Amino acid sequence: MIRINDLSKDWKEFRLKNINLEVKKGEYFVILGPTGAGKTLLLETIAGFYFPDTGEIRIEGHDVTDLPPELRQIGFIYQDYSLFPHLNVEQNIEFGLTLRKTQDTKRVNELMNWLKISHLAHRYPATLSGGEQQKVAIARAIAIEPSILLLDEPLSALDLRTRDYLREELKRVKAEFGITMVHVTHDQTEAMILADRIAVMMNGQIVQVGTPYEIFNKPLNEEIADFVGVENILHGVVQDNENGIAKIEVDMGANIFAVSDYHAGEVRVFLRPEDIILSVSRGDSSARNVMSGRITELQDMGPLTRVKLDTKLVALITKQSRESLELRIGAEIYATFKATSVHVVRI
Repeated sequence: MIRINDLSKDWKEFRLKNINLEVKKGEYFVILGPTGAGKTLLLETIAGFYFPDTGEIRIEGHDVTDLPPELRQIGFIYQDYSLFPHLNVEQNIEFGLTLRKTQDTKRVNELMNWLKISHLAHRYPATLSGGEQQKVAIARAIAIEPSILLLDEPLSALDLRTRDYLREELKRVKAEFGITMVHVTHDQTEAMILADRIAVMMNGQIVQVGTPYEIFNKPLNEEIADFVGVENILHGVVQDNENGIAKIEVDMGANIFAVSDYHAGEVRVFLRPEDIILSVSRGDSSARNVMSGRITELQDMGPLTRVKLDTKLVALITKQSRESLELRIGAEIYATFKATSVHVVRI
């Protein structure tokens, strides 16, 4: 659907560097990265607001690299909604159709009914809530029946409850209209919930592409692992490997077992904190990795508690687990995790 080949663009202060990317037809594709990674600039280049210095952009096999935005059959939704303040809701939604001289009152009414904003038809943007404005922006973007919808941090300015609701609305838009969606965000929860696939972007480059599971559980390097919340990043040396289970001596002075093809050499060991199970006794778990340690820190995070041990391991457990285990600073605890939960990359 969208293919980007060797795309580069230099703004002097910032550069997109050798972007290669493919978005499949009907896919919900998320570009995830920290602030300043170049996500919005890439999205605007796909839309045609900027032309690349080198490389090409193809949509459904057609080279659109030098085409203006209005010839690309693309809808765009910005973080700040970008509604016209002097137009009411109905007029905002009609705007793209009016430009194309294809006014369709029936379609506008259908979209307002579908998004449950018909009662707002004659209201102006300044009188709407953030969630209402974003629904109008969605209606305006899909009114022109785009083949692709680009979304730039569309939920970041909203409260938690409205964000949760509009995530479901965006999934509903994709399912109903079959639009290919490319969504830019720095919010990892948003990416995990919405994406069919994710591209991680850092410093103007795409550094990893994969399913949500691959991105969050099998990051390619330490920088990506740190960004996606892998708090347990350890240095290790592979001692041996038996039937695909590597024995790795890590820098906390212990051995960790991991599913890996590596038989020797220095490695980085990644373990997500939510993959660690805590218990007050060693127990009879079938997991290959069991370590004891003392609790040095307990941090409340709403329904979760972050537990830090003197072994450098960090675990995330539910509030209910914390209470049932009667955790306290200084208490000895056992940390258990499976070999399949450990991701290993060569240094």
